[in-house]
Amino acid sequence: MLVVMDPDVGDALSGMRDTPEAKLARVAAGDKRAFAELYDATASRVFGLVRRLLVDPSQSEEVTQEVYLEIWQTASRYKPERGSAMSWMLTMAHRRAVDRVRASQSSRERDTKVGIRDYDREYDQVAEHVEITMEGERVKRALQGLTELQRQAVELAYYRGLSHSEIAEELHVPVGTIKTRIRDGMIRLRDALGVTS
Repeated sequence: MLVVMDPDVGDALSGMRDTPEAKLARVAAGDKRAFAELYDATASRVFGLVRRLLVDPSQSEEVTQEVYLEIWQTASRYKPERGSAMSWMLTMAHRRAVDRVRASQSSRERDTKVGIRDYDREYDQVAEHVEITMEGERVKRALQGLTELQRQAVELAYYRGLSHSEIAEELHVPVGTIKTRIRDGMIRLRDALGVTS
């Protein structure tokens, strides 16, 4: 039996498939082609927003790439009832760009502080020691938030300086498992310490 579709219905279905929301739903299902289509349809707006905030073209391109990586990884978290797909993506882009501005500003402030400290031979070493000790305590508290397996892998890697394969050998587990534990542990540490990527 041959079914003939009304051309208006076909156009309507095609139009629904071409919306950013529809593409995002397909991206959430792992559709790489939908991701490419979504990128082509939205990248200029995302890049434009990021560029307005960052000004620097290279940093803007970097942040835009980070935004699309996050879109690919978190597309399933998009909720249409909360707003349009474009708004969701632009909010993500805005947040990443602002994070980059803050990180750059913080880095400049740190560099200035180090420069002043190095220049001034009478720098208060007690204050520096207290600051380093306090930061160390923050990291120790954050480490307590990891699972025992994550903490063990992170401590072996960062405090004992062992490679992934050395840790795997010592703990008698596959290297891939060690990499996963360290990655997951570092993500949890970053979140606990309030560090932006």
